[in-house]
Amino acid sequence: MPMNIEDYAMIGDCHTAALIGRDGSIDWLCLPRFDSASTFGALLGTEDHGRWLLAPADPVIETSRSYLGTTFTLVTRWVTESGEVEVTELMPHGDRRADLIRRVRGIRGTVTMRQEVRIRFGYADAMPWVRQVQEKGGHAIIAVAGPDAVVIRGPKLTASNHAHESEFAVSQGDTVDISLTWYPSHRVAPPRPDVDTAIEQTTAWWTDWAASCTHRADRYEDAALRSLLVLRALTHEDTGGIVAAATTSLPEQWGGVRNWDYRFVWLRDASSTLDALLGRGFLSEAATWRRWLLRAIAGDPGDIQIMYGLGG
Repeated sequence: MPMNIEDYAMIGDCHTAALIGRDGSIDWLCLPRFDSASTFGALLGTEDHGRWLLAPADPVIETSRSYLGTTFTLVTRWVTESGEVEVTELMPHGDRRADLIRRVRGIRGTVTMRQEVRIRFGYADAMPWVRQVQEKGGHAIIAVAGPDAVVIRGPKLTASNHAHESEFAVSQGDTVDISLTWYPSHRVAPPRPDVDTAIEQTTAWWTDWAASCTHRADRYEDAALRSLLVLRALTHEDTGGIVAAATTSLPEQWGGVRNWDYRFVWLRDASSTLDALLGRGFLSEAATWRRWLLRAIAGDPGDIQIMYGLGG
């Protein structure tokens, strides 16, 4: 079952975003855009609606996690009786791909990690055809359904009850890289991502963006800057459209009727985002959104809508 929304952390590449639970499960991910159908949709249902779990196989004594500085690189540490492990997760920015990277690093002792992948394209409407692939760099599975395909590279996954699972040991000093890449199913799978380069470049991009903030909030600086980072992550890199949220169909209150899809550009919400960004000196994002708006209302500005798609 999905957890409380506050127990999820978001990572993103300014094209889409993933929600990762404290238990190590990616329960929401739409690829390749915010408004694409879900690949992992357990957030709105059960694990059978798609998820990607990566966590210690043994009981966890302690869990801690935080973002790396002013970035969307999420670092989680788990402590078990046998040791301690760290998982670094991010979606690389600027590589024009749809990648998600999970790097596992042993801190002390030896920890057995468990991985469970349930790929469900189209809001869990499409059960993919999955096949094993042996690549030069290691093991991989490729899942295909309709126009969508993903390749997951890392420790060998074995099919079990409509899922793919693996267990692997990580000792102090060991590093295990796992990656997921979406691509159109009629094309050849993209090459394995360079994890070191992806972490370095993505960390630098987010850090540089945050450093360009011209006004500081003093007492609430960390919270204010993290909020600005979220707003930037929800701004589509190509179109300039700003989605109201990375999710859909979450009720404003339990049992309520307001279960909107906020992966659209709601003009009211986007205007508030622009106000926050402009007040901190982020002029480029405002100019890009203005161009998006002019395209969206072109031809009939007198009949402006309350919301538009990412493309206008």
